Amino acid sequence: MPGKTITDHQYRLYMQTRKSAHTQKLSAAKAGFSERTGRRLEKQGILPSQASKRGRKPGTHIFSDIWDDIITPLIQKTPFLSAIILLEHLQDLYPGNYSSRNLRTLQRLLQQWRALEGPDKEIIFRQIHQPGRQGLSDFTTPKTFQVTIQGKPFKHLLYHFRLAYSGWSFIQAVQGGESFQALSQGLQNALWRLGGCPQEHRTDSLSAAYKNLSDQTQRNFTTKYEQLCQHYTMTPTRNNLGKSHENGSIEGPHGHLKRRIAQTLTLRGSSDFESIVSYQSFLQSVVNRHNRYHQKQIDEEKTRLKPLPHYRTIDYEETTARVTTSSTIFVKNVVYSVPSRLIGQRLRIHLYLDHLVCYLGSELTLELPRLQTISGKRQYCINYRHLINSLSCKPQAFRYSMLRDEVLPSPVYRQIWQLLDHLCVSRQACKLMVGILKLAADYKCEEDLGHQVLSLLQKGQVPHLGALQNRYGKITKPLPIPYLAIPQQALACYNQLLSSLGREIAHA
Repeated sequence: MPGKTITDHQYRLYMQTRKSAHTQKLSAAKAGFSERTGRRLEKQGILPSQASKRGRKPGTHIFSDIWDDIITPLIQKTPFLSAIILLEHLQDLYPGNYSSRNLRTLQRLLQQWRALEGPDKEIIFRQIHQPGRQGLSDFTTPKTFQVTIQGKPFKHLLYHFRLAYSGWSFIQAVQGGESFQALSQGLQNALWRLGGCPQEHRTDSLSAAYKNLSDQTQRNFTTKYEQLCQHYTMTPTRNNLGKSHENGSIEGPHGHLKRRIAQTLTLRGSSDFESIVSYQSFLQSVVNRHNRYHQKQIDEEKTRLKPLPHYRTIDYEETTARVTTSSTIFVKNVVYSVPSRLIGQRLRIHLYLDHLVCYLGSELTLELPRLQTISGKRQYCINYRHLINSLSCKPQAFRYSMLRDEVLPSPVYRQIWQLLDHLCVSRQACKLMVGILKLAADYKCEEDLGHQVLSLLQKGQVPHLGALQNRYGKITKPLPIPYLAIPQQALACYNQLLSSLGREIAHA
C-alpha cells in the first residue's frame, strides 16, 4: 500500500509464493502489496531492510549536495522556474551527474519548496452578484468548431454579452477582429434584445481596440466608449491588465457556450450556412436554449434593469473618401467601386461592422458590403454593374485593366474569360466578355447566362453575342405609333374667336 514500509516477512512470503510457480499478481496479493512493488523487489533481490541500509539517508535525495548552494538561489531569484529548464541547466553545469530520469524528483522538490518557502500566491475573492448590477462583454475565438458560408471558410470571432447575476447571454458573429464598432454594435444588439440596461458594463480593457494605435486614436476610442456607456446610463469598468479571472463571470461561460454550439452543429449534421444571417440565427437559437435554464433568475433580474433610451447611439466610424477617375473609393485598405456619376465627389462614409453607408452631403447615396482586409493585404470589392456602361464603350480596355479579375463577378465568369481568351483572338475575346457582362447587368440574368455560356465554351463553341441578346434580352419589335385623326377646324371659328377677344379688350 502507498506510504507503508514493506517488511522482510512480506518479502519472504512473496518469494515463497513465486517459487511455487504463482504469478506476480497472485504472489503480491498474498503478501499484501501491489504487483508493481513485487516486480521491484524481485529486481533488487535483497530484503527490504537491507535495501534501506544501502540507500541514502532519510531526507536526502540526488540533488542534496547542490540544493542549498546552487538550486535554492536560482529558484529564489526566479520562483516559477520550470523543473525541466532547471534540470537542463544542471546538466550543463555538471555533465553526466543528472539524467532525464531525475526530472520527476526535481519536480516534486520544487513543488514542495514553493508550498513551504515560495512566494505568496494571488487569492481569488469570489463575488456575490446582485441582480441588475453588472453586465460583461468579451470576444472569444471559436477554436472548437469551424463554420463555412456557402462552402467557403468563415473566419470570425464571437462577441459575448452576459449578465453576471442571471447568466442571460447574447452571442454575435464578428468579422474583422475586435474593434469599437464590433463592441458597440454587439452591445447595443444585446441590450435591445434584453430590454434593459445593467448599472455597470465590464470589459477586459478593450485591449483589441487600443492595440497598435496612436495616442490620439486611443483617446478617441476611449471617448466613444465612454459616450456609449453614458448613452445607456451604464458605468464603464475594466479588469486589470492580464487578470482574466477578474472577468471570470464571462471567461468561464465562453467554453460552455462554445461546446454547446459545437455539439449542436454535430447534431445539425452540417457546419455550412447559406448566409451570415442564417448563421447568426442559428447562434441565437443555441443561446435561447441556454437562457431557458436560467429563466427564473432572468425574470428576477429584468425587474432591476434600467430602462433603455429612446434610440440607439452610433455604432459606426465616420470617414471620407474621394471618388477616383476609375470610379472607386479607398477605405481601410479596400478598394470599392461606386457609380461613375460620383467621379470627383467626396463622399462621407459611415463605416459599420458589415457594411458602408455613403452620403453626398446629407443625401444617402448608396450602401456597400464591407470587406475585411486579410493580414494588411489590399482587397477589392468591385461591382461590375458600376463600371460596365463605360467599359462597353471601350471593351479593349478590359484586357489590361488593373481591375480585370475583380470585375468578373464569380468563378464561372473567370472560367469564361480564360476559355474566350484561349479560343478567340484578343479583340474578339474582349468584346464578347464585355458584351456578356453588359447583358448580365442589363437583364439580371447573371447566373443563368454564365452557366449557358460556359457550357458552350466547354464544348468548343464560341457563343454569338446577338443570339445571347435575343435569348436573354427578350428583344421585341417596338410597338407601332398609333395614328391620331385630328379634324380640320373651319376658318369661321377663328373669326368668331378673334371678334370675341376684340370685344373683351375694348371693355377692358
